[in-house]
Amino acid sequence: MPPVVFVFLDGVGLGPAGEYNPFSRAYLPAIQHVLDKPLVAGAEQARPGLLLTALDALLGVEGIPQSATGQAALFTGINVVRQLGYHLPAYPNAVLTEVLHDHNILRQATDRGYRATFANAYSPLYFEMVKREKRRMSATTHSVLGANIPFRWLEDLKQGQAVYWDVTNEQLVTRFGIDIPIITPEQAGRNLAGLSRNHDLVLYESFLHDLIGHRRQMDEAIKMLDRLDRFLGSLWANVTPETTVLLCSDHGNIEDLSRGCHTTNPVPLLVKGPGAVLFEHARSLIDVARPIVALLEKDGAQKS
Repeated sequence: MPPVVFVFLDGVGLGPAGEYNPFSRAYLPAIQHVLDKPLVAGAEQARPGLLLTALDALLGVEGIPQSATGQAALFTGINVVRQLGYHLPAYPNAVLTEVLHDHNILRQATDRGYRATFANAYSPLYFEMVKREKRRMSATTHSVLGANIPFRWLEDLKQGQAVYWDVTNEQLVTRFGIDIPIITPEQAGRNLAGLSRNHDLVLYESFLHDLIGHRRQMDEAIKMLDRLDRFLGSLWANVTPETTVLLCSDHGNIEDLSRGCHTTNPVPLLVKGPGAVLFEHARSLIDVARPIVALLEKDGAQKS
């Protein structure tokens, strides 16, 4: 079955070009080759095999879009922001945890008999900190638990069977002192593409963009976008022509470094591959999960 690869980038909005938008200042050949222009407002387009559209992240509720509600809405297709009545930052509360557990896209896929996986690698320290209440679980972690599928670990990462959230493993080496090779963005892209050969749906998350957006350092942002561009270029080059790769975010941030906080900008939905047409009517965060399921079912029906 032709697979779907969902690349989730935390904190990436579709903002106007300008001196504070690193997407309009960085040289990003892979993205610009696909779009024929930078990833900024006004670049929206739809043609066979490619879609770039702007998605509303406010979901009918005033305020600044936040990670917990934005991710829950994106991964489930349910307007949890309207249910709560406000935008919830950081980690899911009890209400969002229940919604994620029962309705996340990984579970929707596995409940229908499709092979789904979360590509990110975990270390045992993560769950030790959760157990000691030193940190809370992310929306993606709750999604994996809800889908009852295996986590990927550092050993998988060493074998090229997982990808770390920073793409290259640098955070594992510099922050945690873990003995693991630092890899190129190109290798990370090949590794993610490799997972799509044995799964119908692959989800990958990076929140590096949100962290850097909060720091407001243009040089750092441009360096990170170069890493992202090389990663995406390699991913696109190494998946099969039948694979659909989609990129989306939960809220804006890094596209406006004048602020150092989340923005009300829409977020980009960039879809490359034969399934792009199924996302043409997407207008907000809640319009992504449903077309993914429809694409899996469409391909499954054709196969049968």
